[in-house]
Amino acid sequence: MLSEWELWACANRVLQTHGENAPFHVAEQIGALALTGDAEGVRTWQGIVRRIAQLSGKDGQAPPH
Repeated sequence: MLSEWELWACANRVLQTHGENAPFHVAEQIGALALTGDAEGVRTWQGIVRRIAQLSGKDGQAPPH
């Protein structure tokens, strides 16, 4: 599992790279990992998607400072 800092860095990078399509990119990653049975990879991307939601303000909370 990635560190907290690494998860935030990944979330930020995915947002920078994919913008509004970030959730679709993450869904593709999770789907591909689920098909191969990579539970740890799925958990990692789930952590990233939670942080993407926070960064983009779509989780009902203000983004962290």
